[in-house]
Amino acid sequence: MGRMATGLAPTTTETAPPAGVAAPAGALPEGVREGNENLVALSAAAGTKVAGLIARERQGDYLRIAISGGGCNGLSYKMKFVPEPRRGDILVRTAGIRVLVDSKSALYLKGTQVDYSHALIAGGFKFTNPNAKGSCSCGESFSV
Repeated sequence: MGRMATGLAPTTTETAPPAGVAAPAGALPEGVREGNENLVALSAAAGTKVAGLIARERQGDYLRIAISGGGCNGLSYKMKFVPEPRRGDILVRTAGIRVLVDSKSALYLKGTQVDYSHALIAGGFKFTNPNAKGSCSCGESFSV
């Protein structure tokens, strides 16, 4: 029987450092799990665009990708920059960008590829989501 890819790295039992002792460099905040590109992956073009927007917007160094109710097809993609992860987040490092996904959105995003196009018509961020059964022409909403 094969292993199913979940987008999450194997979990380990770790204890927090004692009070007053800094966590090791690169350690995840408490309650944040490390994921991988099986959950969500940015193309090189999307990574370059997001890096430029992070530098320009100065809202935070993490890109949060979430799913919310709404849009033409019932669910829509939301992206925003945030300064830090929240408890329960999944952190995915992809294309040089730190992407945060909450556990509920992860159910809908698993396997999603995010690309960016500079085209004048239909340009911008494009989501390719293998879980979507239908999407609208704007590309910002989908149904499962």
